Amino acid sequence: MNKQQTLREIALFSGIALHTGVRSTLRFLPAEINSGIVFRRVDLPGKPEVAALASKVVDVRRGTTIGEGACVAHTVEHIMAALHAMQIDNCVIEMDGPEPPIADGSSLPFWEVLKAAGTIEQDAEAKYFNPSRALFVDAGVTSLVLLPNEQPELRVSCTTSFKGCPIDPQFLDIVVTAGSFDQDICGARTFVDYRDLGALIAMGLCKGGSLDNAEIIHDGAIVCKDGLRYENEIVRHKILDLIGDLYLCGRRVNGHVIAVKPGHHRNTELAASIMQEIAKQQ
Repeated sequence: MNKQQTLREIALFSGIALHTGVRSTLRFLPAEINSGIVFRRVDLPGKPEVAALASKVVDVRRGTTIGEGACVAHTVEHIMAALHAMQIDNCVIEMDGPEPPIADGSSLPFWEVLKAAGTIEQDAEAKYFNPSRALFVDAGVTSLVLLPNEQPELRVSCTTSFKGCPIDPQFLDIVVTAGSFDQDICGARTFVDYRDLGALIAMGLCKGGSLDNAEIIHDGAIVCKDGLRYENEIVRHKILDLIGDLYLCGRRVNGHVIAVKPGHHRNTELAASIMQEIAKQQ
């Protein structure tokens, strides 16, 4: 029987946020059993909190934003991916602003501070979602299906491609464990198509974006600092985002996800569908 886990020690991380461009500091705190993942805005009166759940998603433009009342937390997916892969069930993340740091555009910096803090088992059984039937999200160009899996594990088979762009489609099939996330996923950085930058800036996004924290697809090439970390880094980052967004169901996820051109909108829809299945089972 697997036990719930929380952090052994407090972890800290500071940096510039991607979309707001504001410097922010995070404190990852141990939390009680069955409390889940919670974001706390310490910069706001009363230090309001929002649970990291698909039912709290309020925006999916270029990232996943959760909110409840005045408490809004932007771009939480990279943190959620690290927590999911490390099987941290209960944690409070204190933020002194509306958005976490983008760091290098991947989960790697969060993964490293969480590993350094360590985890401890708690006196409660870990909660998993094991699908008994296929769950679909189909939006034409984008589709995801979560299938039952014979093994008690999360497997992701993901393909992505880019309309009007000469970059070849990318595919990866991977069983998500702490080890595979560490070696093959957590360092994959976020990316943007150069053709979309003007519209994103007009929307007030990407104020903190740079080649220090993002890759740019331009004229059929990927422009990034210090070269690619993986040959197929883009699809690996898509899987990173998917792992994080799925954790918004509130449980560790088992099953086989087949994803075609996934994005935050459909990822969080699948997480919401999982929450509905959990409610039916209770």
